[in-house]
Amino acid sequence: MNLHSSLAIATAALAGLALTSCQAKEEAKPADPGKSAPAEIAVTASDTACELSGTEASTGSSTFVITNNGTKVTEFYVYGEGERVMGEVENISPGLQRKLIVQLGEPGTYQTACKPGMVGDGMRADFKVTGDSVKIDDEGKFKEASENYKRYVNSQTDALIAATQVFVDAVKKGDANAAKAQFPIARTYYERIEPVAESFPNDLDPRIDLREADLEPGQKWTGFHALEKQLWVSGLQPDAKALADQLAADVMELNDGVKAPEYKIDSTQIAGGAQGLLDEVSASKITGEEDIFSHTDLWDFKANVEGSQTAVASVRPILDERNAELGKKVDQRFTEVEALLEKYREGDGFVSYDKVTEPQRQELSRAVDALSKEVSQVQGVIAPQ
Repeated sequence: MNLHSSLAIATAALAGLALTSCQAKEEAKPADPGKSAPAEIAVTASDTACELSGTEASTGSSTFVITNNGTKVTEFYVYGEGERVMGEVENISPGLQRKLIVQLGEPGTYQTACKPGMVGDGMRADFKVTGDSVKIDDEGKFKEASENYKRYVNSQTDALIAATQVFVDAVKKGDANAAKAQFPIARTYYERIEPVAESFPNDLDPRIDLREADLEPGQKWTGFHALEKQLWVSGLQPDAKALADQLAADVMELNDGVKAPEYKIDSTQIAGGAQGLLDEVSASKITGEEDIFSHTDLWDFKANVEGSQTAVASVRPILDERNAELGKKVDQRFTEVEALLEKYREGDGFVSYDKVTEPQRQELSRAVDALSKEVSQVQGVIAPQ
């Protein structure tokens, strides 16, 4: 299937799924579409510091420009009440600069954090937001984008629960071959919406998807990759059934979270997630670090690209209205990446990633970088002013 057909199907799917919409507070007022963009907040990150040029903003859009002057890859987060991730940007390599736009519709004290090495709680500071409550994505194309994408996320968690249960049942029966066959299928639904999982507190994403290389001292290892190592390396261990049950419970927790009436994904977060999924590819799929035991990385690669593509499709009416030319460039880059991935098809899946040569990996990397360059502009274009 070519990209244009995929986009059409994705858009139709977004429009056709059911959604319980969340209700904005009555006292909130809509953002003024004619309001000038707020000043950008410079974030200077290093291995030992996280310095912001400002620690206060008015309700509405806040734009952070993060520069990594350290020696480690870093992340930048904005947290709301209860450790809810309001916005994030990951995989900022030394010397690079990235932009993050966050919609903060309620006054209050938020927190910012830089995470050198992309581990731990990070270096945190309070960020104060003042002003009246502002409705986020409550009208027109913005509301439509938010609601459509939430429908898509709901459909993916429904499928994730079912596919994970098949995987879990195989593990608990001790059927390693069946579990291996189901492993990349179940992960597909998770990888399409991983930025959504990362937005929830209580380390939900690490519980589901933490890699062995990212374990901190004393941290309990659970989730897909803990079972992956047993299936492909050590054989199923006595704790496999408990790990399988925990994975099923964590996936259900994600589903319950996204189905909650109060949970909302605004258009700016959607666009940021589209970029985040491509960052996932660049950071761990290209290198083979993600599925290091099973070598099923290309399944995840494809899922990340599909998730990014659908996220862009959900905000596409806004993008086309404001910068149709960028939309065309994004289409072209998605087509190029999709064509490259199809070269590695094997049956209903993909070849083992250890069979992909280094020159082939570099070719994939260049295509993803070109796509990422275009998608990285989408958030700034579609963000409410």
